[in-house]
This record gives sequence, structure tokens and C-alpha cells, in this order.
Amino acid sequence: MKVTRVRPFCFADDAGRKYFIVKVETDAGIHGLGEVGIPNWGGPVAQALEQLAELVTGRDPFATEALWQEMFRAGFFPADKVYSCAISAIDIALWDIKGKATGLPVYKLLGGPVRERVVCYPHVGGTNTEELLRSCQAHMDAGWQFVRWHLPGEPILEPREAVPACVDQIAAIREAAPDVGICLDVHTRLDSAHTMDLCRRLEPFNLFFIEDPLRSENPGSYRSLARHVHVPIAAGEQWSSKWGFREVIEEELIQYARIDLCIVGGLTEALKVTHWCEAHYIDIVPHNPLGPVSAAAGVALCMASTNVGVQEMPRAPGSYATDLFPQQIDWADGYARCSDVPGLGVELNEALAEERRVPLNSWVPRVHRRDGAFSNW
Repeated sequence: MKVTRVRPFCFADDAGRKYFIVKVETDAGIHGLGEVGIPNWGGPVAQALEQLAELVTGRDPFATEALWQEMFRAGFFPADKVYSCAISAIDIALWDIKGKATGLPVYKLLGGPVRERVVCYPHVGGTNTEELLRSCQAHMDAGWQFVRWHLPGEPILEPREAVPACVDQIAAIREAAPDVGICLDVHTRLDSAHTMDLCRRLEPFNLFFIEDPLRSENPGSYRSLARHVHVPIAAGEQWSSKWGFREVIEEELIQYARIDLCIVGGLTEALKVTHWCEAHYIDIVPHNPLGPVSAAAGVALCMASTNVGVQEMPRAPGSYATDLFPQQIDWADGYARCSDVPGLGVELNEALAEERRVPLNSWVPRVHRRDGAFSNW
């Protein structure tokens, strides 16, 4: 069996959510699906996919490690984040092909089930604390055991205002739901001083973790947090290979690794980061703000790994975009599970995806300080 074609699909669902799916085809009539981790960078990622297709076309899709190494290093200069997104999508699709060709779900190819299902957290929100409380309660009533929202402050983020506002929100949620797991996403928007202030104020509320409080360019900046705060820290969604995680794993600067399988280099690279984390007793919390393919890959990894905290799942699988993805993984009572369908267990309605194509390039919302300075997203 040989790879014959790499096809990108960039489209949106009825709610306007954008997806960048990659289909890898073979001469055996078996195909696999992958997903791009930064769909807003669709233009450059599409160019990277076109070039990488030259490497994988005509090759054995079972040779995932060899193909990963060539895609990452064959240009002499190691792959950057754009190319890592493209590599991730192709690599995940190759694992999907391997599962379909062998008649096995991907999680069994990764080592088999360590657990029967994977606990997940949803995205909740509201424009004020009352709305946030209602959103949390609605999700808990639906079976979710965790809630997650982000630091308040859009489109104006002033840390001295956002930090106390966030503390008030968490105090209200903790009072209303003493046992729920609380995950706070800071979206890399604070500097060290404001992060320390936030973490110290939140220590009494028993958070599950605070996610990405600092920008990702300098992983060593987490050393100061490790020395001065006592709240579990999760980080890593922006790192595009195992090397981005090196310092924080080896020096044990974080408690949870936020691996994004659609950015880090796919399942092949995510497995390596996961096993590296295991040696340091760091649990993984796969980053998954995307669609059904990303969700299936993350849950497959979690089902086959021992060191798992929780899986990000913005919306329950099967509750959205079912016209575009008529087959998705299973979800019930706050847990996701990959079925025993061969491969990832996700299928794409290609004809509808073609009809709903959207421009490759787009932008995320931009946040500013009151003085007009640009803040991080």
C-alpha cells in the first residue's frame, strides 16, 4: 500500500467554526483524516502540505516514524510551527490509515486501552458571573465533572482589573460547586508578576490547574513560577515538537503537559512527549479547541496512556457539525471514548465540506490594554 494523494479541506460549519482537515489517500482505497492545529494560518500551512506531499506520496503509510523524521528534517532546517501543523495533520491521517488497514482502532495501535473512557472538560462562559454560573451548572447537570473558562478581559485586558475579577468568578463557582474540577485558561496573557499575584490569590480554591499563564517563547520563565506559586500549572499547547517541552519536563516546572496533537507533530511526536512526561510524573492534558478529528486523536492517546489528567473537549462529540462529520467518537456523562471502529472513528462528508469552503487565512480576536498596547490573545 502506498500514499497517492494529500488533500486539504478548509471549511466552516453552520455555527461559523472553521476546520482545516487533511485527507491522505492510498492506492488500496483506504484513506485517513488529520487536522491542522492552527487553521487561521491556512495559507502557509496549505503550502507546507503541498511540499510535504512530495515526500509522502508513493511511500508506505505504515512507516510513520521514518516519514515523520523526513518531514521534520529533510529540508535541512528543522520544521517550524507552520510545518509542524502540516506534519501533524499528515501524521494523524497515517495513523488513521494504519488502523483502517489492520481493522483496529488507533488506541489499540498505540498500546491498547489503559482505561475504558477518558474524563473531559468543556468550555463554559458568560459575560458576567451570573451567566458563568448558569453555564457551569448546565454543564454539570449534563454530566461534566470539570468546567473551564478563560481570564476575563476582552477586548480590553488590564491585568490589575482582570486578576481580581477572575478571583471573584472562581470564588463564586467554588461556593456553588465545591467538588467540580476548575480549569482556568489565561491564554498566555499575563507576565510573571501578575501571574504570581493571580496564583497566590487562587490557592484557597483548589483549582485543577491554571493553563498557559505566560507566553510560550521562553519555557524557562516557568522556573520563577515553580519557585513562588503553589497552584498546578498546565502549559505546552503552543510548542511544536518535543524540544519545546524539554525544559519544563526535565526541570519539572509544570504539573500538566498541554500537548496539542495537531501542532506538536501528530500522534508520533505526542507519544514521545507523553512517555517523557511519565518519567517525571507529569500528566498530559491534550489541547483540543478544534474538531472531531483532533478530539478523536487526543482521546485515543489518552486511552492508551497511563499519565492522563483530563481531556479538553469544548463540546460533546456528536453534538455539533454532524452533517460534516457524520461519524464521531462516543461521549456520555462527561467521558469520551473511542469506539472499536477501525482507525480514529471519524468520517468526513467531503461533498458538504467542498460546498462550505472558507478562505484559508483568518485572524483570532485581538486584545489590547487600556493604553492601546497590544496584549497577547
